[in-house]
Amino acid sequence: MVGAYDEVAEAFSRESDVVIADVDADAHKDLGGRFGVSGFPTLKFFKKGSTEPTEYNGARETNDIIEFINREAGTKARVAKAVSAVVVLGPDNFDSVVLDQTKDVFVEFYAPWCGHCKRLTPIWEKLSTVFKTENDVVIANLDADAHKDLGSRYGVSGFPTLIYFPKSDKSGGDKYNGGRELPDLVAHVNSKSGTHRQDNGLLESTVGRDATLDDLATRFMSNPGDRQSILAEADAFISKSGDPNHVWYSKFMGVITKKGNDWVATEKSRVKGLLDGGNLSAEKVDEFSVRTNVLNAF
Repeated sequence: MVGAYDEVAEAFSRESDVVIADVDADAHKDLGGRFGVSGFPTLKFFKKGSTEPTEYNGARETNDIIEFINREAGTKARVAKAVSAVVVLGPDNFDSVVLDQTKDVFVEFYAPWCGHCKRLTPIWEKLSTVFKTENDVVIANLDADAHKDLGSRYGVSGFPTLIYFPKSDKSGGDKYNGGRELPDLVAHVNSKSGTHRQDNGLLESTVGRDATLDDLATRFMSNPGDRQSILAEADAFISKSGDPNHVWYSKFMGVITKKGNDWVATEKSRVKGLLDGGNLSAEKVDEFSVRTNVLNAF
Protein backbone atom coordinates (compact mmCIF):
# COMPACT_ATOMS: atom_id res chain seq x y z
CA MET A 1 0.00 0.00 0.00
CA VAL A 2 2.86 2.39 0.80
CA GLY A 3 4.33 2.03 -2.71
CA ALA A 4 0.93 2.56 -4.34
CA TYR A 5 0.27 5.67 -2.25
CA ASP A 6 3.68 7.09 -3.19
CA GLU A 7 2.76 6.59 -6.84
CA VAL A 8 -0.56 8.35 -6.28
CA ALA A 9 1.28 11.28 -4.69
CA GLU A 10 3.63 11.45 -7.67
CA ALA A 11 0.70 11.39 -10.11
CA PHE A 12 -0.87 14.45 -8.42
CA SER A 13 2.40 16.30 -7.75
CA ARG A 14 1.58 18.82 -10.52
CA GLU A 15 -2.07 19.30 -9.54
CA SER A 16 -1.97 22.45 -7.40
CA ASP A 17 -5.55 21.92 -6.17
CA VAL A 18 -4.97 18.38 -4.88
CA VAL A 19 -2.91 17.39 -1.84
CA ILE A 20 -2.04 13.76 -1.12
CA ALA A 21 -1.31 13.44 2.58
CA ASP A 22 -1.03 10.87 5.32
CA VAL A 23 -1.19 10.83 9.10
CA ASP A 24 0.12 8.34 11.65
CA ALA A 25 -3.25 7.63 13.26
CA ASP A 26 -1.67 5.29 15.77
CA ALA A 27 0.54 8.06 17.11
CA HIS A 28 -2.28 10.63 16.80
CA LYS A 29 -5.33 8.66 17.92
CA ASP A 30 -7.34 11.84 18.55
CA LEU A 31 -7.23 12.69 14.84
CA GLY A 32 -8.16 9.16 13.86
CA GLY A 33 -11.03 9.08 16.33
CA ARG A 34 -12.27 12.45 15.13
CA PHE A 35 -12.92 10.98 11.68
CA GLY A 36 -14.02 7.50 12.69
CA VAL A 37 -10.84 5.66 11.80
CA SER A 38 -10.96 2.15 13.25
CA GLY A 39 -8.62 0.21 10.96
CA PHE A 40 -5.53 0.73 8.85
CA PRO A 41 -5.06 1.93 6.23
CA THR A 42 -8.16 4.12 6.02
CA LEU A 43 -8.42 6.46 3.03
CA LYS A 44 -10.62 9.54 3.14
CA PHE A 45 -11.09 12.29 0.57
CA PHE A 46 -11.77 15.87 1.71
CA LYS A 47 -13.37 17.80 -1.12
CA LYS A 48 -12.46 21.45 -1.49
CA GLY A 49 -14.72 23.58 0.69
CA SER A 50 -15.95 20.67 2.83
CA THR A 51 -14.81 19.42 6.24
CA GLU A 52 -16.76 16.17 5.89
CA PRO A 53 -14.70 13.50 4.10
CA THR A 54 -15.77 10.80 1.67
CA GLU A 55 -14.40 7.41 2.63
CA TYR A 56 -12.67 5.44 -0.10
CA ASN A 57 -13.58 1.74 -0.08
CA GLY A 58 -12.34 0.75 -3.51
CA ALA A 59 -9.36 -1.34 -4.61
CA ARG A 60 -5.97 -0.34 -3.25
CA GLU A 61 -4.10 -0.40 -6.55
CA THR A 62 -2.54 2.86 -7.76
CA ASN A 63 -4.79 3.38 -10.78
CA ASP A 64 -7.98 2.67 -8.82
CA ILE A 65 -7.15 5.33 -6.24
CA ILE A 66 -6.17 7.83 -8.94
CA GLU A 67 -9.44 7.26 -10.83
CA PHE A 68 -11.40 7.89 -7.63
CA ILE A 69 -9.59 11.17 -6.91
CA ASN A 70 -9.97 12.29 -10.53
CA ARG A 71 -13.74 11.74 -10.30
CA GLU A 72 -14.01 13.62 -7.01
CA ALA A 73 -11.68 16.48 -7.89
CA GLY A 74 -12.36 16.82 -11.61
CA THR A 75 -8.69 16.23 -12.44
CA LYS A 76 -7.02 14.09 -15.08
CA ALA A 77 -3.90 12.84 -13.33
CA ARG A 78 -2.17 9.73 -14.62
CA VAL A 79 0.78 7.61 -13.59
CA ALA A 80 3.76 8.20 -15.85
CA LYS A 81 4.41 4.85 -17.47
CA ALA A 82 8.05 3.83 -17.58
CA VAL A 83 9.50 2.47 -20.79
CA SER A 84 9.42 -1.29 -20.47
CA ALA A 85 12.24 -3.64 -21.38
CA VAL A 86 9.91 -6.66 -21.23
CA VAL A 87 9.35 -8.25 -24.64
CA VAL A 88 5.63 -8.81 -25.15
CA LEU A 89 4.99 -12.14 -26.88
CA GLY A 90 2.15 -13.28 -29.10
CA PRO A 91 1.52 -15.76 -31.92
CA ASP A 92 3.35 -13.54 -34.40
CA ASN A 93 6.68 -13.42 -32.56
CA PHE A 94 6.68 -16.22 -29.96
CA ASP A 95 8.79 -18.72 -31.91
CA SER A 96 11.18 -16.14 -33.35
CA VAL A 97 11.96 -14.81 -29.85
CA VAL A 98 11.69 -17.82 -27.55
CA LEU A 99 13.28 -20.38 -29.88
CA ASP A 100 16.17 -18.10 -30.90
CA GLN A 101 19.26 -20.23 -30.18
CA THR A 102 21.39 -17.12 -29.63
CA LYS A 103 19.26 -15.93 -26.68
CA ASP A 104 18.38 -17.11 -23.17
CA VAL A 105 14.69 -16.24 -22.77
CA PHE A 106 12.80 -16.07 -19.46
CA VAL A 107 9.04 -16.06 -20.05
CA GLU A 108 6.20 -15.20 -17.70
CA PHE A 109 2.97 -16.90 -18.79
CA TYR A 110 0.25 -14.79 -17.13
CA ALA A 111 -3.44 -13.99 -17.11
CA PRO A 112 -4.63 -10.37 -16.80
CA TRP A 113 -7.17 -11.26 -14.08
CA CYS A 114 -4.66 -13.19 -11.94
CA GLY A 115 -3.87 -11.51 -8.60
CA HIS A 116 -0.45 -13.19 -8.27
CA CYS A 117 0.38 -12.03 -11.79
CA LYS A 118 -0.51 -8.43 -10.91
CA ARG A 119 1.80 -8.59 -7.91
CA LEU A 120 4.60 -9.97 -10.08
CA THR A 121 4.19 -7.33 -12.82
CA PRO A 122 6.36 -4.55 -11.29
CA ILE A 123 8.98 -7.11 -10.23
CA TRP A 124 9.09 -8.56 -13.75
CA GLU A 125 9.50 -5.03 -15.13
CA LYS A 126 12.45 -4.43 -12.78
CA LEU A 127 13.96 -7.77 -13.79
CA SER A 128 13.84 -6.73 -17.44
CA THR A 129 15.59 -3.47 -16.55
CA VAL A 130 18.35 -5.31 -14.66
CA PHE A 131 19.24 -7.33 -17.77
CA LYS A 132 18.42 -4.81 -20.52
CA THR A 133 22.07 -4.42 -21.61
CA GLU A 134 22.70 -8.18 -21.70
CA ASN A 135 22.34 -8.89 -25.41
CA ASP A 136 21.99 -12.64 -24.87
CA VAL A 137 19.19 -12.39 -22.29
CA VAL A 138 15.52 -11.65 -23.00
CA ILE A 139 12.87 -11.10 -20.31
CA ALA A 140 9.45 -11.65 -21.88
CA ASN A 141 5.81 -12.28 -21.07
CA LEU A 142 2.78 -13.82 -22.74
CA ASP A 143 -0.92 -13.42 -22.02
CA ALA A 144 -1.52 -17.16 -21.84
CA ASP A 145 -5.22 -16.65 -21.14
CA ALA A 146 -5.64 -14.97 -24.52
CA HIS A 147 -3.24 -17.40 -26.23
CA LYS A 148 -4.11 -20.71 -24.57
CA ASP A 149 -2.56 -22.78 -27.36
CA LEU A 150 0.89 -21.34 -26.65
CA GLY A 151 0.50 -21.91 -22.92
CA SER A 152 -0.72 -25.49 -23.35
CA ARG A 153 2.27 -26.25 -25.60
CA TYR A 154 4.44 -25.91 -22.49
CA GLY A 155 2.07 -27.39 -19.94
CA VAL A 156 0.90 -24.11 -18.45
CA SER A 157 -2.07 -24.82 -16.18
CA GLY A 158 -1.81 -22.01 -13.61
CA PHE A 159 -0.71 -18.40 -13.45
CA PRO A 160 1.86 -17.06 -13.38
CA THR A 161 4.03 -19.84 -14.78
CA LEU A 162 7.68 -18.92 -15.32
CA ILE A 163 9.72 -20.90 -17.85
CA TYR A 164 13.38 -20.40 -18.77
CA PHE A 165 14.39 -21.25 -22.35
CA PRO A 166 18.21 -21.48 -22.48
CA LYS A 167 19.93 -20.93 -25.79
CA SER A 168 21.48 -24.39 -25.49
CA ASP A 169 18.15 -26.26 -25.35
CA LYS A 170 14.86 -25.01 -26.76
CA SER A 171 13.04 -28.35 -26.57
CA GLY A 172 10.68 -27.54 -23.71
CA GLY A 173 12.09 -24.98 -21.36
CA ASP A 174 12.84 -25.22 -17.63
CA LYS A 175 9.97 -24.38 -15.30
CA TYR A 176 11.03 -22.07 -12.48
CA ASN A 177 9.59 -22.85 -9.05
CA GLY A 178 11.74 -20.60 -6.86
CA GLY A 179 10.97 -17.35 -5.06
CA ARG A 180 9.35 -14.51 -6.94
CA GLU A 181 11.08 -11.56 -5.35
CA LEU A 182 13.57 -9.62 -7.47
CA PRO A 183 16.74 -11.02 -5.79
CA ASP A 184 15.50 -14.60 -6.40
CA LEU A 185 14.80 -13.96 -10.07
CA VAL A 186 18.05 -12.07 -10.67
CA ALA A 187 20.02 -14.90 -9.05
CA HIS A 188 18.24 -17.43 -11.26
CA VAL A 189 19.03 -15.57 -14.48
CA ASN A 190 22.66 -15.12 -13.40
CA SER A 191 23.03 -18.83 -12.63
CA LYS A 192 21.41 -19.95 -15.89
CA SER A 193 22.98 -17.38 -18.23
CA GLY A 194 26.37 -16.84 -16.63
CA THR A 195 25.66 -13.15 -16.16
CA HIS A 196 26.81 -11.14 -13.15
CA ARG A 197 24.13 -8.58 -12.36
CA GLN A 198 23.12 -7.10 -9.03
CA ASP A 199 19.49 -6.33 -8.18
CA ASN A 200 20.05 -2.67 -9.10
CA GLY A 201 21.28 -3.62 -12.56
CA LEU A 202 24.93 -2.81 -11.87
CA LEU A 203 27.61 -5.39 -12.54
CA GLU A 204 28.92 -7.40 -9.62
CA SER A 205 32.24 -6.26 -8.13
CA THR A 206 34.01 -9.34 -9.52
CA VAL A 207 33.37 -8.47 -13.18
CA GLY A 208 36.63 -7.62 -14.95
CA ARG A 209 38.77 -8.91 -12.10
CA ASP A 210 41.29 -11.76 -12.24
CA ALA A 211 43.38 -13.19 -9.38
CA THR A 212 46.60 -13.30 -11.42
CA LEU A 213 46.18 -9.72 -12.62
CA ASP A 214 45.22 -8.59 -9.12
CA ASP A 215 48.55 -9.97 -7.89
CA LEU A 216 50.40 -8.16 -10.69
CA ALA A 217 48.57 -4.92 -9.79
CA THR A 218 49.70 -5.24 -6.18
CA ARG A 219 53.27 -5.88 -7.24
CA PHE A 220 53.07 -2.98 -9.69
CA MET A 221 52.07 -0.52 -6.97
CA SER A 222 54.68 -1.68 -4.46
CA ASN A 223 57.65 -2.10 -6.83
CA PRO A 224 58.12 1.13 -8.85
CA GLY A 225 61.47 -0.05 -10.19
CA ASP A 226 60.00 -3.19 -11.82
CA ARG A 227 56.97 -1.61 -13.45
CA GLN A 228 57.96 -2.13 -17.07
CA SER A 229 58.59 -5.85 -16.57
CA ILE A 230 55.33 -6.24 -14.58
CA LEU A 231 53.40 -4.39 -17.28
CA ALA A 232 54.91 -6.70 -19.92
CA GLU A 233 53.88 -9.71 -17.84
CA ALA A 234 50.35 -8.33 -17.52
CA ASP A 235 50.11 -7.68 -21.29
CA ALA A 236 51.18 -11.25 -22.02
CA PHE A 237 48.53 -12.64 -19.67
CA ILE A 238 45.80 -10.34 -21.05
CA SER A 239 46.52 -11.38 -24.65
CA LYS A 240 45.71 -14.97 -23.69
CA SER A 241 42.88 -14.40 -21.21
CA GLY A 242 40.11 -13.74 -23.74
CA ASP A 243 38.37 -11.26 -21.41
CA PRO A 244 38.24 -7.79 -23.01
CA ASN A 245 37.72 -6.21 -19.57
CA HIS A 246 41.22 -7.24 -18.53
CA VAL A 247 42.73 -4.59 -20.77
CA TRP A 248 41.94 -2.02 -18.07
CA TYR A 249 44.76 -3.45 -15.93
CA SER A 250 47.25 -2.63 -18.67
CA LYS A 251 45.73 0.80 -19.36
CA PHE A 252 45.80 1.76 -15.70
CA MET A 253 49.38 0.59 -15.30
CA GLY A 254 50.38 2.82 -18.19
CA VAL A 255 48.65 5.89 -16.73
CA ILE A 256 50.03 5.27 -13.22
CA THR A 257 53.54 5.04 -14.68
CA LYS A 258 53.09 8.55 -16.10
CA LYS A 259 51.00 10.22 -13.36
CA GLY A 260 51.97 8.41 -10.17
CA ASN A 261 50.11 6.37 -7.55
CA ASP A 262 47.87 9.26 -6.45
CA TRP A 263 46.08 9.10 -9.79
CA VAL A 264 44.22 5.95 -8.64
CA ALA A 265 42.30 7.77 -5.89
CA THR A 266 41.60 10.71 -8.20
CA GLU A 267 40.26 8.44 -10.93
CA LYS A 268 38.09 6.48 -8.48
CA SER A 269 36.51 9.74 -7.32
CA ARG A 270 35.94 10.91 -10.91
CA VAL A 271 34.32 7.66 -11.98
CA LYS A 272 32.14 7.56 -8.87
CA GLY A 273 30.94 11.06 -9.66
CA LEU A 274 29.98 10.02 -13.17
CA LEU A 275 28.13 6.94 -11.93
CA ASP A 276 26.31 8.88 -9.22
CA GLY A 277 25.36 11.61 -11.68
CA GLY A 278 22.83 9.36 -13.40
CA ASN A 279 23.44 10.82 -16.86
CA LEU A 280 25.29 7.86 -18.39
CA SER A 281 23.84 5.40 -20.86
CA ALA A 282 23.40 1.84 -19.60
CA GLU A 283 26.39 0.76 -21.67
CA LYS A 284 28.57 3.48 -20.13
CA VAL A 285 27.40 2.51 -16.65
CA ASP A 286 28.67 -1.01 -17.34
CA GLU A 287 31.98 0.31 -18.62
CA PHE A 288 32.57 2.57 -15.63
CA SER A 289 31.49 -0.19 -13.23
CA VAL A 290 34.22 -2.41 -14.67
CA ARG A 291 36.71 0.43 -14.42
CA THR A 292 35.86 0.84 -10.74
CA ASN A 293 36.22 -2.89 -10.15
CA VAL A 294 39.68 -3.00 -11.73
CA LEU A 295 40.81 0.24 -10.03
CA ASN A 296 40.07 -1.44 -6.71
CA ALA A 297 42.87 -3.93 -7.50
CA PHE A 298 45.51 -1.16 -7.37
